[in-house]
Formats: sequence, structure tokens, C-alpha cells
Amino acid sequence: MKAIIAVTVIITMATCAVAFDLGNQVPAKPASNATAPPPDAELIRQGGDTIADAVRIPIPTIDLAGTTAGYADDYDEACPYEGGDAPDVVYSILPESNMLLDVDLCGSQYDTRIWVYDDTFVGHIACNDDFYGGPPCGAYVSKIENMVVEAGREYWIVVDGYGGEYGEYLIDVVMREPCELDCPAGATLEDEPPLMEGYVDTHNGGCASDSGGVMQPITSPLFCGVSGWYLSEGANFRDTDWFLIDIPASGVLEIIGDAALETYMFELGPQDCNEVAVLQNVTIGPCVEGSMTITGEPGSTVWFWVGPTTFASPDGSDVFEYDYVLELNLDVVATENHTWTDVKGLFD
Repeated sequence: MKAIIAVTVIITMATCAVAFDLGNQVPAKPASNATAPPPDAELIRQGGDTIADAVRIPIPTIDLAGTTAGYADDYDEACPYEGGDAPDVVYSILPESNMLLDVDLCGSQYDTRIWVYDDTFVGHIACNDDFYGGPPCGAYVSKIENMVVEAGREYWIVVDGYGGEYGEYLIDVVMREPCELDCPAGATLEDEPPLMEGYVDTHNGGCASDSGGVMQPITSPLFCGVSGWYLSEGANFRDTDWFLIDIPASGVLEIIGDAALETYMFELGPQDCNEVAVLQNVTIGPCVEGSMTITGEPGSTVWFWVGPTTFASPDGSDVFEYDYVLELNLDVVATENHTWTDVKGLFD
């Protein structure tokens, strides 16, 4: 497995259930009752009120502070929620080379939305509503990841709010390195059908799908999967992959994972769709490996889950796929902490 960033990974988790959402559809969002103040032409403009007077910012831009209070409501996009009467602020960027960008509102003080137009103005090229769900970045705060931009083309970033929400924000615009994973030779492939608009997951959607709880066995020490997002009946869905893995004779199962985008690995229990919750969790990717150790009776079966950490694609695309890789060691006998070198040595 390829890892761009080397880390020491030892995860020891309590065996109590954790309140993660195992579903594949974005949860319903409460309505906004906020009413924005009227536009104020005398406001000191840290950003433009419209595309015509957008403020140019450099790449990178870090912790640029502003407020949408006093701005007009000039623009609206559904990604997936429409904004209502929220004021918006506009910035522009002019990349000097082709690159991938993250546009991050972490630390903003209200329910934000954000999207980007290119110079064709034929819809947005990227958007996000609710990337973050709480501290430290804030609840219902937005982030766009992996946005492709081209040298010499101008782009416009619109900072908006949900419903009538408005307030103070922080914005980062930074370049990110692409993450490319190699599927190891001889690995078992997930073989799930390609994601598409209107997709119905009957392959390994488990308790989150209408497939009757279908889960896919993993019996190979190397496994390559695909996850992502898709649109169905106008709603955003994420692909959640549910697996069955048998505990080896040693009673200890070690799973090392990596992904092209930030991804959860969960051990689940109890093994009942009406009660199932997360027993332990590890976040993997992008190109950062993580390790999970599961102990149990030899031959007993583990419910294991892999899926995106967010309910919508990083750039607001209707359909978006990415790769992940799992390595399973069936001969681990020790449960004490290991260094990264020790863990990797298990697979040599």
C-alpha cells in the first residue's frame, strides 16, 4: 500500500458504542428561522457584494476573516439545500498553474454554504453546504475539497448562508497534493457496480440500504474497494460498504486501511440492524494509513464498515467515486501497542 505521509498508528478504543451515523443519506436539516439585516452600502467591504466587484485573494489564503452581515442576497445554488434570503460575499482567484484546491470555512460562526463559479458561469463547478458537524470547526460549516482549477482562468467564490443565516466567517483557500492509491497485485476487488444517478445499493449496502442487509465477506488479506457519492431523486447519498470478516485463529484481527479521500473504518455491534452502532472507529486517507485491531473468539464474525466521512461529494458533484485499500493480517498474536514499522513488518 502506498502512503504519502508516514504516521505512527496505534488505536486502542473502548468497547462502548459511539454515536456515528451509519446511514447513506444526508440527514434532514432543520429549517432556518434567521432573518438577515438589510443591506448596508456603507459597510466596509472585506469581500465583494457581487461578482462584478469581487475582491481578488491570493493562493494560499489563510484565516481571512469577514462577515456576510450587511451584504445583499445576490446568488443562490442548491447543494443540496437552497439558501433562501441569506446575504452573500464574493471573492475571486486567478491560479498561476493547474492545481487542486480546498476552500475551507472552518471556524465560521453561522450555518454557511459555499460554491464556486468559473468564467463560463454555466452553473457552479463546486459547492458544499454542511461539511463539518460540530467543534472545532462549527456545526453546518462548509468546505470544498479537491476542486480542479486551471492556470490563467478566473474563479469566483461565493460565501453564503442557509435560509436567512448570516454572520462572521473564516476562509482558507489552499492547494492540496493529489492522492493516488495503487491496488496491490493479487488483491480481491470489491466489484460493486459503478455509482450513478439513481443508484440503488444492493451489493453491500448492509443496514443502510434497501438490500435486506446484504454484506460482503472479505476473506483475502488484500482488498481494493470503491466508495463515493451519488444523487437519487434529488437527494445526496453516500456509498456505505458493509463487510463480514472472520476473526483468525489467533483471536486478533489487524486491518490497515488507506483511501484517496478521508474515510471512516468502523467495527460495528451488536449485529442487529435495529440496534447496531459503532464500537470503534479509525479515520483513514487521503494517503494516510490507519490501523484497527479487533479481538474476539476465533472463527467469530465481525461487522466492518467503510464509507465517506461526509454525506456529499467534496466538490458538490452529483456522482463522485474514489478508491480505498485494506490489508488484513490473519496471524497477529499481540494486542499491545506497535510502532508503524512493527505493523508494516507484519505484512512483509
